[in-house]
Amino acid sequence: MNTIICYDIADPKRLVRLYRYLLKQAVPIQYSVFLFEGDDRQLRACLETAAEQIDKKEDDLRAYPLPQRGLKARVGRPVLPEGILWGALPDLW
Repeated sequence: MNTIICYDIADPKRLVRLYRYLLKQAVPIQYSVFLFEGDDRQLRACLETAAEQIDKKEDDLRAYPLPQRGLKARVGRPVLPEGILWGALPDLW
């Protein structure tokens, strides 16, 4: 299952800590936005650990599951360096 994980963190120290954690768990696709690939158990474990690193009164952490079928595309500058292709997000044009 593919899931978008995104966040808005108020404190710079918490932001860096969460960013570094998510780098080990998911693929960064934009500022504060990651693509997680794994089953429900893995996603739950990832989000539980991520939630321990934020202040629930000041910060926002969200996860959006992507549909298995349907259009998944990107428009604009690629996330990955030239020559590295990622089949999950083809060019739209």
